[in-house]
Amino acid sequence: MNGHGFGTFMLGLTAGAAAGAALGMTMAPSQRRVKRAARKAAKHVSEAVETLTDAMGM
Repeated sequence: MNGHGFGTFMLGLTAGAAAGAALGMTMAPSQRRVKRAARKAAKHVSEAVETLTDAMGM
C-alpha cells in the first residue's frame, strides 16, 4: 500500500468516525449516551489504526 492509499484510508476512517459520532449525538437522548458513543468511536478508531500500523510493520 502506498502513502496516498493510507492517507485516503485515514481520511475516510476519520470522516466515518466523525459522522458516526454526530449521528449518535443527534439520536441520543442524554449527555451520558453522547459521551459514551464518542468514547466508543474514538476507541474503535484507535484500535483500527493500531491494527493497521501493526500489519504494515510500523
